[in-house]
Amino acid sequence: MKSFFKYFLAALLALVVFCGIILVIMIGLVGSLMDTDKPSIPARSVLVVDLSRNFSETKVMNPLLEFTGNTEDEVPTLYELVQMINLAEKDSSIRGIYVVANGNANGFAASEEIRNALIRFKKNGKFIFSYGDYITQKAYSVANVANRVYCNPKGMLDWRGFSVEYMYFKNLLKKLEIEPQIFYDGKFKSATEPFREDKMTAANRIQTEAWLGDLYAGFLQKTAMVRGVDTATLHGYANQFAIASPGDGVRLKLLDGVRYDDELKQEMKKKLGLAEDDKISFITPGTYHASGILNKSFVKDKIAIVFAEGEIVYGKGDEGNIGSDEYREILRKIRFNKDVKAVVLRINSPGGSSLASEIIWREIELIKKSGKPVIVSMGDVAASGGYYIACNADSILAQPNTITGSIGVFAIVPNMEGFLKNKLGITFDGVKTAKYADALTVTHPMNSDEKRIIQHEVDNIYMDFKTRVADGRKKDTAYIDSIAQGRVWTGTRALQIGLVDRLASLEDAIKSAASLAKLKEYGIRQYPEEKSPFEVIFGSYGKNYKAEILKNELGDDQYRLFMEVKKLKAQTGEVQAKIPFVFEVN
Repeated sequence: MKSFFKYFLAALLALVVFCGIILVIMIGLVGSLMDTDKPSIPARSVLVVDLSRNFSETKVMNPLLEFTGNTEDEVPTLYELVQMINLAEKDSSIRGIYVVANGNANGFAASEEIRNALIRFKKNGKFIFSYGDYITQKAYSVANVANRVYCNPKGMLDWRGFSVEYMYFKNLLKKLEIEPQIFYDGKFKSATEPFREDKMTAANRIQTEAWLGDLYAGFLQKTAMVRGVDTATLHGYANQFAIASPGDGVRLKLLDGVRYDDELKQEMKKKLGLAEDDKISFITPGTYHASGILNKSFVKDKIAIVFAEGEIVYGKGDEGNIGSDEYREILRKIRFNKDVKAVVLRINSPGGSSLASEIIWREIELIKKSGKPVIVSMGDVAASGGYYIACNADSILAQPNTITGSIGVFAIVPNMEGFLKNKLGITFDGVKTAKYADALTVTHPMNSDEKRIIQHEVDNIYMDFKTRVADGRKKDTAYIDSIAQGRVWTGTRALQIGLVDRLASLEDAIKSAASLAKLKEYGIRQYPEEKSPFEVIFGSYGKNYKAEILKNELGDDQYRLFMEVKKLKAQTGEVQAKIPFVFEVN
C-alpha cells in the first residue's frame, strides 16, 4: 500500500508540473498572437522616466511579461535606459521627457548616469518636466535638471541633508551567547565592526564622514548649477529646516511651482500643442524598447560589455550574484571569441569571496595577455572584491560618487557553543584523526594555535590583494598599503590617489575600449547573455519570488537583520574581501 501511494503521489506531482508547463506555453502562444507587431510610437509622445523603478545593471526578467507581451511594465537595464534617452534626442516622435520623482530606487552613480543623459536630451531643445508628490533628495538630484520641477501642493520636498545609519549586532550576539571570532587586516576594514562593536569606531567614522560629505557636496554643487542658488545657502536650508512645505521650495527657488497632477498634464498638453481634452501619449521605457529603438548591430567587430553586479561568491552563484564559475566561463568565452576586440567590465559590487575575486582577476589578466584591451566602468559600488577584479584593467573609470577602494580582508568563525548549550540544550562530542581536523567548527571556541593559523591566512591574502593592486596600478606596494587598510573612497578621491584613471560614464568606457582596440565601427555584445523565459521560470525566479515574500512579511529592517545573520553563517571560515556593510543614505 505504501508503494501505491508513493507512486501515485509522484505521478500526481508530475502531472501538475506538466500542466503548469503547458499553461505557460499556452500563455506564450496567446501573447504572441495578441502582439505580433512591434508597438509604434505616435507623434508628440512623451517618454516617462520613473525614478522609483530600479534600473539595474543586469536584466531582471519577469517571465509573465515576456509571455503575455505586456511591454509597458518591463524595466530596462540602466545601460538600455541611457541608450533610449540618447536616441530619444533625435527621435522626432519624442517631444519631451516626464520624470516621475516619487523617490529614487537607484544608487548615486546610476542616478548620475541618468541625470547626464537627461542633460544631453535637454540640450537638443526638447523639454523635461519633473513632478513628484513626495520628492526625496536622491530623486531631486536627478529631477532638478528639468525645465520645470513641480511638486504636489500638499506633498513634500525633502531637504534635510544626508545621513547614514549602521546596524550593530554585538549586544544581540552577547545575549544569544554567540562569540564572533574575527580576523581582519586594515584599520578601516569595518565589515566586521557590526559584530565586534556597539557603535562606530573612530576610523570608520572618519571614512564615513569623508565619503558621505563628498556625496553631499556633489549634490549641492549640481543643484547650485541648475537652480542658481549657491551651495552655502543650500546647506543653510537643510540646517534651518527651511523647506517645510512645497511652497517653501518654490519661494527658495528649488521648485518652479506647485501643481496637482491634472494641472501638470494640462500644462504639458499646451507644450505639446494638444487640445484640453486630448490624451497625452506617455511612452514607458518598456514600450519604447519593444518598438525596436535599440536594434542590434550586425557589425562583425564587437566590444563585449560584461555586467558584474552583486556580491562576489565562489561557485555558480544565484541570480543577482557574481558567481566565480559563471564569470570564469563568460570571460573565457570572450577571450576565445575572435569577433570580440575589446572588453568593458561594468562593476557594481561590494565584493565578497577573496578566492572568487582571484579567479575572476585571473581571467581578466588572461584576456589582457591575449591582446584585447580591458576597460573597467564602475557603477554605484566597486569596492573590496569589486576593486580586486578591477585593479588589473588597462584603464579604470568611475563616477564622482562611486564608492570604491576598501582594500582589505576579513574572516569570521562564530563560536556558538554557549548558544547551542545554554539556549537550546544541545551539546557536541566526537573524535578526530588530526590536531586541526575540527579547526573551523562553530561548536566550540578556537584555541590560540587555530586563531594564529586563520590570521596568517588573512594576512597572506591581504598581501596578495595589495600586490595585485600595486602591479595593476603600477604603484609601490607601500603606497598602496597607505591608501588601503580597508578604507572606502569616493570616485573623486580615488582619482586623486590613483585608484581610478578618469571620472566618466559607461558610454565613455565603451568609447575608450574602441579607441584602444582601434575600432571605427563596432557592435556591442552584452554578458551575461539574456536568459529565455523558460530558463527564468525554472531557474532562480522562484528563489527571488520567495525572497520578496519573506521581505514583505518581515519588513525592511528585520529582513536586513535576517540576511546579515544568514551571511554570517555562510561566510564562516571563508576569507572575504568585502565593503563594510550595506548602507543606505537618507
